[in-house]
Amino acid sequence: MEPVEPPTAINTTYIFAPHYIDSCDSLSKITRRASMVHSLIASYGLLKYMRVVKPRIASMEEMAMFHTDAYLEHLQKISEDGDDDDPESVEYGLGYDCPATEGVFDYAAAVAGATLTAAQCLMDKKYQVAINWPGGWHHAKKDEASGFCYLNDAVLGILKLRKKFDRVLYIDMDLHHGDGTGDVTDIGMGKGRYYTVNVPLQDGIQDNRYYHICESVLKEVYTSFNPEAVVCQLGADTIAGDPMCSFNLTPVGVGKCLRYILNWELPTLILGGGGYNHANTARCWTYLTAIILGKTISSEIPDHEYFTEYGPDYVLEITQSCRTDQNDPQRVEQLLNTIRGNLKNVI
Repeated sequence: MEPVEPPTAINTTYIFAPHYIDSCDSLSKITRRASMVHSLIASYGLLKYMRVVKPRIASMEEMAMFHTDAYLEHLQKISEDGDDDDPESVEYGLGYDCPATEGVFDYAAAVAGATLTAAQCLMDKKYQVAINWPGGWHHAKKDEASGFCYLNDAVLGILKLRKKFDRVLYIDMDLHHGDGTGDVTDIGMGKGRYYTVNVPLQDGIQDNRYYHICESVLKEVYTSFNPEAVVCQLGADTIAGDPMCSFNLTPVGVGKCLRYILNWELPTLILGGGGYNHANTARCWTYLTAIILGKTISSEIPDHEYFTEYGPDYVLEITQSCRTDQNDPQRVEQLLNTIRGNLKNVI
């Protein structure tokens, strides 16, 4: 992998406990993904450069900072019963991509608690970066599960950080952002008008153009908003080879964007998210962990429990597909100009 050049050595905490990973492995869409990610990070010897912190479970009161009592109580009920046929579940978005399986409430509370643990580490000012790769479930609404997401740990983390930092910037680099139209005209409402920036991109985008857009937008956002802390969701379903078959990025391109954010030297909460080619997701998040730590890691995948999942090449690099980039340069510049105009209204 190409050498990593961070701004400085970054004081980093990594949220982990064996029982937490086991709980995350149970989610049907991403079975064993959490274990694959953690095992690859460990096999590269990166854990010794981070303070490993055991997560706690989120309380009902903490989850209710965003979610409704009725939704939380129903999620807890069906989780205890393992009842996927409860007639009330439909109105809460449970079923299809968010099945009402036994133990799902415990899983959701574990992820939420891990993100809150990471946020507290930043609030205590002991660390500049806190990582919770199994987090980043940004689709869940106040009273409804959505898109494999039962609780919105990203929102809970932001609300936690707001208790110490007035201006928290949320950057979502997943293939699909949190639920909404995603249109460039979707700029927020009420007191939040102009505080939402959407950058809708077409299929096939590759590293160089993606970084150009990312840098251009983040430069304007940083200047206009002047954030005091950052929450960054780094879903890996943008990476070439993902079953979503849309973007055509590699970890190197995403890493350049992350390095730009880290250069701000702000308290930064790192979350995972999408990523359904599990080997590529592990490759991506391991590479990004190395960027955060300022470490150069070998191209060759180390021998470890999941080594055979990385065949036939057994390397860290991910090759872009032949998918055509459908993002017209002129349209991209029009998009950026619209965003710049909107950001002039931020005070």
